[in-house]
This record gives sequence, structure tokens and C-alpha cells, in this order.
Amino acid sequence: MYPVSEAFLRAVQENTRRYYWTGRITTKGGAVYPFGYEDIVKGSGYISAQCCGSAEIELGTVYAAEMGVTLFSQVDRYTLDGAKVEIFYHLRVEGGGFEEVPMGIFEVSEANRTAHCLELKAYDYMLRFEKSFNGFEAVGNAWDFLELCCKACGVEMENTQGEIEGMPNGRELLSIYPENDIGTYRDVLFFVGQVLGGFFCINRRGRLELRKYGAEPVLEVQGRHRFSSSFSDFITRYTAVSSTNLRTQTAEYYGLEVDDGLTMNLGVNPLLQFGLEETRRQLCGNILADLAAVNYVPFDSSTIGNPALDLGDVLTFTGGQADGEQMTCITSFRCRIGGRQSLKCVGKNPRLAQAKSKNDKNISGLLNQIEAGKVGIHTFTNASAYVVAEDRVRVISIEFAAKEETHVQFFGQAVVDVRAAQVERSASASGSIVVPIAAGTDGGADSGEADGTGEKTGTVGEADDVVSGDGEDVGNVGMVSGTGGSTEDVTVEVELPVIWTEDGKAVVYVTYELNDSEILAHRPVETWGSGKHILSLYYPIDSLVPNITNMFNVYLRMEGGTGEIETGGCIASISGQGMAAAAAWDGTVTVEESVGRFALGGGLGMEVFAGDMGIETMELVQRSYGDSMGKVLIGAFGKPFEVG
Repeated sequence: MYPVSEAFLRAVQENTRRYYWTGRITTKGGAVYPFGYEDIVKGSGYISAQCCGSAEIELGTVYAAEMGVTLFSQVDRYTLDGAKVEIFYHLRVEGGGFEEVPMGIFEVSEANRTAHCLELKAYDYMLRFEKSFNGFEAVGNAWDFLELCCKACGVEMENTQGEIEGMPNGRELLSIYPENDIGTYRDVLFFVGQVLGGFFCINRRGRLELRKYGAEPVLEVQGRHRFSSSFSDFITRYTAVSSTNLRTQTAEYYGLEVDDGLTMNLGVNPLLQFGLEETRRQLCGNILADLAAVNYVPFDSSTIGNPALDLGDVLTFTGGQADGEQMTCITSFRCRIGGRQSLKCVGKNPRLAQAKSKNDKNISGLLNQIEAGKVGIHTFTNASAYVVAEDRVRVISIEFAAKEETHVQFFGQAVVDVRAAQVERSASASGSIVVPIAAGTDGGADSGEADGTGEKTGTVGEADDVVSGDGEDVGNVGMVSGTGGSTEDVTVEVELPVIWTEDGKAVVYVTYELNDSEILAHRPVETWGSGKHILSLYYPIDSLVPNITNMFNVYLRMEGGTGEIETGGCIASISGQGMAAAAAWDGTVTVEESVGRFALGGGLGMEVFAGDMGIETMELVQRSYGDSMGKVLIGAFGKPFEVG
């Protein structure tokens, strides 16, 4: 925790507080632009930082903190490239004065201008270490490597030489040879941080600082200080470490006498590759001693906020569902300028220790299978048939791991039998027809005269009769006397409506997912008619993180029809250099179900809903179930609406 006064700690825990934020921008040219709380667009500012990933505690991490803010400012954005931004928090304490707390120093990476505002995104000095490391042979202790990195990248060191050398492994002689996986100075910091059993961050003064996980709480977070919170029902703790020895191509394992917790996989650390076996054992034993301090309950909480809290601070929570006797640690936070503060601690369940971190052991075994320069490939074929409709269906799932940071490629192909929905079409048909019509010589006029008997003589037109004197009809109707019958062709223009049904077009949407995160940058779409089609898929996976298991999934959904994929109709592979496939089955059982349309009560109808339940057999308590419901029709209205 940043050192603040007792008055500050009392004021920050009150039900009400009075505070404000300020800051200043300093360009590379030396121009200074201060800004106040009124210059910050409400709800736009934030500061986020982390020292671990999203799943478990890590050692040696070198994450950069991020700051974003939108200002009512007319500063020229082109002058802000690499500018320094400082943020300060001011809280009113007893006596009426305001105590100032610096929130960090950041360098602008993006500056965007809108009509009236300036949007800034900045990161701390950790990005300065993203410089290429020349890989020369080097020998020295931890302080020598840290001093080398700081001088090369222009960052000051917060820890003193005495503090570093006083740590376990601080005085040990470490070696780097040209054949290593180090690419940047940031990589050097990562490996040194592992050896020292801590993690690196840039503190509020803009200096590089090594911190370790502790066991002494610095603050109690009461129930009235939290808006929401969730706590795990287990305690994360480590009782062993493993490190891969490149010379012997084995994963060396070091555990405590009572080894019933998790195992920290250090991977391939080039600083731990050389020396006697006893030296390696001592180095890893010291790392384990620092790691044994981790005894935390993972949590996620939204609080009223205490800007003095830092990464690595140990907390206790009381009130509500919290257990006041257990400790936790801040592994990430997000502080909203003028808003709430989110705190989080990650961690794995030690109940998986029965398999001795089976995931880590799987990876270690995979790494031993990889030869230098060998291309690994993992294939997939669907073992069951799929029906693709409006709800998305997972058709491909591949698990894989890599020894080093590399690039791999995903290829897939599926044969889909499509039945497009029928659509009604209408049009107008127009044209000319010829109609024969009978015609008379004089157009049907009566030109004869009647004689004395009353008989009518002469030429009779169409539809005329010959009438006798007594009125009896004695002629022929429709006949022309003396000349015989004739017709005339008449052309008529007609227009008739025509209605028919035909196959429509089915649209299939493809969604890629890597490690439970949907890939939004590339979402293929195909439009098909009825019949069998081949769906070809491809996606490159860049900067693959080494020494962890990855999961790549492909989901399909279809509008305007349905599609069927037969068993074996879907094949896929992921291949790349330095990659190996994971084991065929790791104890995970996935169950999926779907329920057809049914009615409730007086006409409440629901379309199909689907459920997806995953069970980890190595897990004793955790169970998860998720379902999704489609559109719902209510009574006689027939109006569909979306249900979350």
C-alpha cells in the first residue's frame, strides 16, 4: 500500500467523502498542460493494473499498467506522442485539508481528437523494456541483470542493491548463454523475477520495483465498503515447483515435505539451466519458500475504492459471505476516476493437487516430445453428427500447447448438407393472344325488304333470322345468305399474376474462440442454397504463449435453413513449429442437450433451448451449468422477443 496518513485511512472508509482528481501532461518538448477534475469527462477515466493472468498466481510477471481518460482540452494531439501523464487523487481529511496521493506516471501511446475532447490512452514505463536484447554471454547476480536492464531502457530502480542481494537467490551467480529464448529486456526481467520469487511492476514514482507475495494484511474491507463481491470456497496455496532442464530434457520437481497443494510450473528459465544439480535444487527451493507464502482465497469485488491500495497488498474481508479469518491478495485492480474500484485475486483450486497439477505435468511431457525445429500437428474429426440451426453449435475443439512463443495455423473443413427454407415468390406474366372471331359481309346490317307475304328477303347479317309472314323463324342464325361463314383474328394484350415457391438462401455464421475468448476480428460468413457444401476454415494464431494449454473452438449457426454434418464430416488441424498436441483426454466431460418446442399454460410457446454443462472429474466441488433460451411467443400475440 502506498504510504498514507492515519487520517487518510479513516477518511477513505467513511460513508461519505470529499475528493477530487487532478493531473498534468508534459510533452517531450517540455510543455506542461495541467488539468483539473472539471476537465475530465465524467466516467471516462480509469487506471488498471495486474500482476497475474486471468487464472492463477504467477511469478516473474512484468505487466504494464494502463491509463485512459477523455479531457475537455484543445491541446494539439500531434504534440502528445510519448508525452508524460501524471494523475493525482486528493482526499479531504480531518482538519479540512486535502491529502494528495499520486496514482502513477504514464506515457501516451494514443491521442485521438473529437470535436471538443481529447482521448488519451497511456501505459507506464514497463513498455520501455520492450527493447531487443542482444543475447550476449553474461554472468552476474540478480542485481547485475536488473541494473543492466534499467540502464539500457532508461528506468530507475526502486529496490536498492542491498535489498536485492539480501533476498534468497539474490547473491547467487546466474548465467546467460547465447542459446536462449530471451528476446527483449522485458524477458530478462521475467526470468530474474522468477529466480527472486516475486513479480515486477512500475510504482507510482515511475520506478521499477520487485514485489513479493506476503502474509501480513494491510487493510480490512468491511461489508459496507463493498457494492458486490464473490469469494471462492477454496484457498490457493503452492507446495511444489517444477522447472524444465533443457540439458536432460526433463521436468525437475521440487516439493515441500507435506506436498498436498498446487505445483508452480516455472517452464524453461535460462537462468536455471546451468550449474550443479545441488545448485539448481537450492535455487528452486528458495523460490518455493517465497511461493509458500501464497495462502489466498480468490475473490472478485466492487468497492467504494481506496486509491492507496497497490498490487500485492494482502487484505481481509468481513461481513456478508466473507470469512474474516482468511486472507486474500490484490492481483489486479481497476480504479475508475470518480467511480468505483474493482479488486480481484486469481487462483487455482488445490484440490487438483491429487493429479499434481495434471495440466502442468501434461505440458512437461509434451515439451519432452518436441525436438528442435520439429513441426507438431494435432488433428480433429467429429465423432458425432451435428445439426446446425439458429442456436450456435460447437463443431471443432482442439487442445494444444507450445514449448516457446510461436505462430501456429488452424485449418478446417466441414461437409454441410444444407436444407434452405422455402420462400414464396410472386410475379406478373404479360403477353399477347390471338382470338378468332366470326365476321359478316356488311357488319350484320339488315339490307333486305319484306314482300307481300311478309317474308323478308335479301342479305342477312350475323345473328339475323329469316322470318316468314306469320312470324315463324325459317332462316338460319349466324349465317350469311349466299356467301357462307368467315372469321377474323383479333390480338388481345393480357397480364396474369403468378405465384410459386422455391428454395431460399441459408446463411451460416462462423465464430472462432481461443481460450474462452471469442475472436471478433475475423467472423466468416457463407451463403448457400440447398445441397451439400464444403466449408473451408483458416485462422492464424500469433504470439502463442508458451508452457500453457490452449483451447481452440469453432462454432456454427445458420439462418434461413438448417444444415447437417455427418459423423466424420468435419476434419481440422492445428500445426506449427515447437508445438505438440495435448493428451487425448484429460478428465473433462462435456454434456450438451437440447429440448424441442413445447407449450406452457394458455399458449405460451418456446422455441428450442439448449444447455451446456461441463464437469471436471478432478474437481471435487465445482460444477457449472449454462443454458440459453431462444425466442418466445406469448399467447395470441405471436410476437417474438429475445430472452437473455
